[in-house]
Amino acid sequence: QVQLVESGGGLVQAGGSLRLSCAASGRTLSSSVMGWFRQAPGKEREFVVAIKRSDSDTYYAESVKGRFTISRDNAKNTVYLQMNRLNPEDTAVYYCAARYGLDYGSPRLWTYYNYWGQGTQVTVSS
Repeated sequence: QVQLVESGGGLVQAGGSLRLSCAASGRTLSSSVMGWFRQAPGKEREFVVAIKRSDSDTYYAESVKGRFTISRDNAKNTVYLQMNRLNPEDTAVYYCAARYGLDYGSPRLWTYYNYWGQGTQVTVSS
């Protein structure tokens, strides 16, 4: 069984930065496709970014492209989401997700993933 634990959320002013971490246990992250999603109150879960096993393939939502960066540290079995130039529209609970097994479908869809973390709150004040 895989467990994902997010951390690093908090309150930040607009224009600031945060780095979220997603630590995995139970299986190595290097064999997974990893994604970050977010969900704001009253809104549906939204794709943010994903990274394929090769690490050279990344996918970003248009709303975060150029501001957010996903990376993976296989030695620490951890995935990071560096978020820069945050704005109030980025306020949400952020979830990391992992997919193990056959790679088919779109990593932009939440149904693509097998495992989810519990989420971490990010609040950006104006």
